[in-house]
Amino acid sequence: MNRSYTGANLPTLRSHNAALVLDLLRTAGEAGISRLELAEGTGLTPQAVSKITARLRAEGLATEAGRRPSTGGKPRTVLRLVPDAGYAVGLHLDRDELTGVLVDLAGTTVAVRRAPLDLGADAEVVLEAATRAVAALVLPSGPEPGHAPPEPGPGRTLLGVGVAAPGPLDHGRGVLHRVTGFPQWDGFALRDVLSERLGLPVVVDKDTNAAALGLALRARPGGGSFAYLHLGTGLGSGLVLGGALYRGARTGAGEFGHQTLQLDGPPCSCGGRGCVEALCLAAVARGDLAEAARVLGTGAANLVGLLDIDRVLLGGRVIAADEDVFVRGVEAVLADLARREGSGPAVPVAAAAGDGRAVAGGAAQLVLAPVFGHADIAFPGAASGAGVAEGASGADGAAEGSGGPLGGFPAVI
Repeated sequence: MNRSYTGANLPTLRSHNAALVLDLLRTAGEAGISRLELAEGTGLTPQAVSKITARLRAEGLATEAGRRPSTGGKPRTVLRLVPDAGYAVGLHLDRDELTGVLVDLAGTTVAVRRAPLDLGADAEVVLEAATRAVAALVLPSGPEPGHAPPEPGPGRTLLGVGVAAPGPLDHGRGVLHRVTGFPQWDGFALRDVLSERLGLPVVVDKDTNAAALGLALRARPGGGSFAYLHLGTGLGSGLVLGGALYRGARTGAGEFGHQTLQLDGPPCSCGGRGCVEALCLAAVARGDLAEAARVLGTGAANLVGLLDIDRVLLGGRVIAADEDVFVRGVEAVLADLARREGSGPAVPVAAAAGDGRAVAGGAAQLVLAPVFGHADIAFPGAASGAGVAEGASGADGAAEGSGGPLGGFPAVI
């Protein structure tokens, strides 16, 4: 493939302390932040901050944003993040549609691409669609509404590609399992195959996990524990416990749609019967959204009872088409649960923000979160070192770097 981008060759991004500094620079926005404030916010010495910011400036990641008056001595130089110094691509491979986003270091979506997709097609067809989407995002046809056009694509630095796909899958190895309705994907090493094709690091996770990650990062600090329930072409959940994404020992947590609600119920595409997904989608198909919401609420009540979570967030195209019906329906079931238990107020329910791009945006955060020191949220329990991106594959198939935001993301020249 004739690429119009380059991989990251930014050594400073492999430093945990640099990640702390970058996070404060991003939080400060265009107004910027002084070195003294960086030292106070990170707990690093002023000397260490000076060395880190010098490297960040040399690599084009930070720049001066002016000067501020000082209470004594010369004015303080203020630094800011350079948002277009690097980008991440997020891809959502849904059963019938591909959504891709290009996100800069400030977290701003600068390009979006949507295209039909048949996940049941041959793997080569799906891989080619993903490859075309990445290329189109690097050279978008136009800017996002409300944003200035991005700089020309050639030479744009991509840190990696996050791919969100239906589960179940093995996040650690980037391998798909028997995707519900598409068993032919079982054992397919999507991460490694796509990384080799793109010449970029790739991280693969479930679509619901990606969306939940994006929500958790926006909610920090104090993100608490919540379940994100996604109802679209299928039904699944992403779990955030104690502020961090929870995948489970085999990265299979969150297969919410295939809990059995009716022992002798209708068959489900997973091979079981009476699954909450089958019951919910059947109600949607016959236009009974109130019943679909009640079924969804029953499954949500099981999660609340098991995990004692703080809140339930709803998303996906079916939810988006009639948010009020689903929010009220799930609320009613959870309110009934709270009354029966006498445990206090019901767990709150809300529609998750995202403009239909929550999954793709969260997939980009699989790449960006470690860059800003949030691997503890995105990849809890990963190898030591603050930013090791668990489950990332480099273009050469080897994870290099030891701890640092791109510890699992080798540079690609």
